[in-house]
Amino acid sequence: MSKIGKRPIPIPEGVEVKVEGDRVLVKGPLGSLEMRYEPEFVEIEVAEGEVRVRRKGDRAPYRARHGLYRALIANMVRGVKEKWEQRLLIQGMGYKARMEGKTLVMELGFSHPVKFRVPDDVEVEVKDNTIIVRGIDKQRVGQVAADIRRFRPPDPYHGKGIRYADEVVRLRPGKAGVKAG
Repeated sequence: MSKIGKRPIPIPEGVEVKVEGDRVLVKGPLGSLEMRYEPEFVEIEVAEGEVRVRRKGDRAPYRARHGLYRALIANMVRGVKEKWEQRLLIQGMGYKARMEGKTLVMELGFSHPVKFRVPDDVEVEVKDNTIIVRGIDKQRVGQVAADIRRFRPPDPYHGKGIRYADEVVRLRPGKAGVKAG
């Protein structure tokens, strides 16, 4: 039995979970999310204030999806109750960001400012040199944060760029000075 898959998902107050055919619908105070799953591999049951995921077989594909679907549903339940958040730090001389309506404008050492249109299902806030990405869908929040980071990933030689708040960038030594002989 999967360590993650066998744990029930408690449904907090104000959150509603429904299983309709091959879809799981989660509705809460912050919005609603929907996910398709494969009913030939797992069975999802909502009862007594919790969600349980049971697999229909014991081979590898069944075991793999057991923990996966349990984790995805748990992320949906948490997301509609409290938003997911990802923080990005901007480091570098002259590097900065600001919001202009629904567009994130970043100055990252290029000859032009970089503009990123923020999707409607995600909100972005800029404080000092920190970009905060929030939303109810964990996957979307992570993807938008990754898209923003991709404009200027951290440089391993100088440490400049956009990094996750919890990311550790190990600086590499530069070239050793070669003496002309």
